[in-house]
Formats: sequence, C-alpha cells, structure tokens
Amino acid sequence: MNFDPGPHSNGNGNGNGRLPTSERLGFGVVGYGYWGPNLARNIAESDDFRLLGLCELDEDRIADFQSRYSEVKVEREFDAMLADPDIDAVAVATPPVTHHGLAKRALEAGKHVLVEKPLAVGSAQAVELIQLSREVDRVLMPGHTFVYSPAVNKVDELIREEVLGEIYFVTSSRMNLGKYQRAGVVQDLAPHDLSILLHWLGQPVVQAAASGRSVFQAGVPETAFLTLTFEGGTQANVQLSWLAPRKLRQMLIVGSERMVQYDDSDADESVKVYDRGLEFDAPANFGEYRASYRAGDIVSPRIDATEPLALELADFAGAIREGTIPRSSAEFGLQVVLALEALERSFERGGEPVRIPEEVLANVGGRPPAAAAGAGAAL
Repeated sequence: MNFDPGPHSNGNGNGNGRLPTSERLGFGVVGYGYWGPNLARNIAESDDFRLLGLCELDEDRIADFQSRYSEVKVEREFDAMLADPDIDAVAVATPPVTHHGLAKRALEAGKHVLVEKPLAVGSAQAVELIQLSREVDRVLMPGHTFVYSPAVNKVDELIREEVLGEIYFVTSSRMNLGKYQRAGVVQDLAPHDLSILLHWLGQPVVQAAASGRSVFQAGVPETAFLTLTFEGGTQANVQLSWLAPRKLRQMLIVGSERMVQYDDSDADESVKVYDRGLEFDAPANFGEYRASYRAGDIVSPRIDATEPLALELADFAGAIREGTIPRSSAEFGLQVVLALEALERSFERGGEPVRIPEEVLANVGGRPPAAAAGAGAAL
C-alpha cells in the first residue's frame, strides 16, 4: 500500500501561499557545519532561489562563509533571520535535537522549511510540525537527499518496471571509520537506508528489530544490526558501523527475476543488474526437490551525474510554487522517524522486535484511516 498524503494540496499544507514561478525565492540557511556548506552552494547556484542569509554562531564558520558569499547577510540570532521579509524559506542544517524547535519557529514566522534528516527526534514532534505546516499553509520538507540520487532512482525504476520481479529481501552495509556522534550509529546512519528502502518498496515499515555493540560509551552503539519488515512482507537487513577499516555503502536487492547491487562508493558502476537466480520445484509427492540456477549477464546501466541536492532543492521549489507533493514529503519523513523510534526501542529491549503503530500515520493523513484498524501494539 502506497502512502497517502491526505486531503491537502501537497501533503504539507501549501495551498494559497504559492509564489509566482518567475520569482526567485529568498532562502536562509541555519547552520554552517557539515551539511550547511553544501546547502549554501547549491542554493547560490540554483535558478529557483537566492541565498539571502546565514544564521550561525561559530566565528570560524562565519569567516569561511563570508569568504565565499561576501554579499550575503549573516545573523547570530535566528529571530533576526525570521524577521527578514525577503526570506521565503529556511533550511535547517543543525543537530537533530534542534530540528523541531527551529522548524517550528520558522513555520510560525510564515517561512517554508527544509529541515535536514531526520525531521525530528521523535514521532510526536514530527506530527506536531506536520500539523503546524498545514495550519500555516507552508511547505515542510525533510532533506532525505538519497531519494534524489540518480542511482537510487535507477534502481527504483527497475523495481517499478518489474524488471526484478517479486522483491524477496534487501541487504545493506553502511560502514566507515567514524564519525562519532553522541546519538549513536542508528540515529546517525539508519535514516539513509530507511529513506532509500521506503522509496524503493513504497510500503511502511511495520516491524523493526535492532541489536549492536557499544564499545567506548555505554548506550552509544558504534555498530548495529537492523532487521526491518515492510507491510508487504519484504524484509531488509542493515549493517551499520563506525568501526570499519574502509568506507562501504552497498545495498543488494534480491528479486525473483533479477538481482541488483547498488554501490554508492563506486563512481563508475554504482548500479549493477545481475540476471541470476534460483528456480525451485517442489515434488508433487515424496520425490527429490529440484533446484536450477540461472547465471546470465551483468549489466551496468548509465546513470546521470546530476547532484542529488540540486534535485532536492528543485523539488522543494516546485512544492512551494506549484503545490506539488515532494518526493521527500513531511509524511515520508514521519515514516523514517517512526522506524527510528522502533529501532531504538528494540535496541533498549535487547533486540526484541517492535511493532510500529500505524494509527500515527492515519491521524496525520499519512495513509488511509482504514489501514489503522489492524495496527500492531504501540511502541
């Protein structure tokens, strides 16, 4: 079952607040740490936006920003940026624990909001932001950049065109040496895999389990093993780690007709389609089982080189101007947050599988209300 954004024009409350398509939208960036420079560069290069401001406290980061964008105003106080009538939208690129508060203030000030993943650190916060965005008629969009990756969308195309057949399962490995975060490896890395899987499968996660190891600090896992069950029965196993000798970002999708390997670290052949599989015939009575293996060609399709963040910003602009539903909608972001909550709860319970309450999605229009009737136990 696909996600239903509810009876709103774009699932984010954007209706009458659209701007003429000829105008470039004024954009302010909050935070210039890890992701802020990428946002600033893409906004400055965009035909849809004008980079009008930065809100940052760190003087070294401010100096770096001003060396690149000397004409752009810098504010130390967020309220000063929000008071600028020329700024139509705000990008929040700060630590996740601050996302809810900053996004809420921006929406209340009448700004459209692009907030980096995750949308919030809890589903209650995410739901509050979604409802507020509808009340003030402004776009709220989480920045799940991977769903704009041309390679990820090539795989999505193969799935939609049924080239792979029935999807049996997905495995994923996302590992590197660092970067250590206080929230743990699940909160740091899992949003990437969750957003890709939700995009590919088009179904919500209904059950999640997580186990792992905290080596250096209790309660802060550096390595985690996740098992995700989707509504249609497809399972995905995800391995995350900050303690790996090399960078690995690889996913394998196994279907009844073909298999696909997506390797984000391979610049030349990020997607490989394997015409390989197993055909299994069960005996009618008590004869021997028969299995035949198929080993065909390996094809690496051409992938566009467009930067995903540029596509994300174009989608954000379309949602503001035309009321379209962005690929990374607020409801999509809520799906990710719900799965993260379930994974964290499972980790606390020693790996016990945790069901995800579907009624949360129904209440915000994330799926038809009737689907909540058979919801599993609440977190």
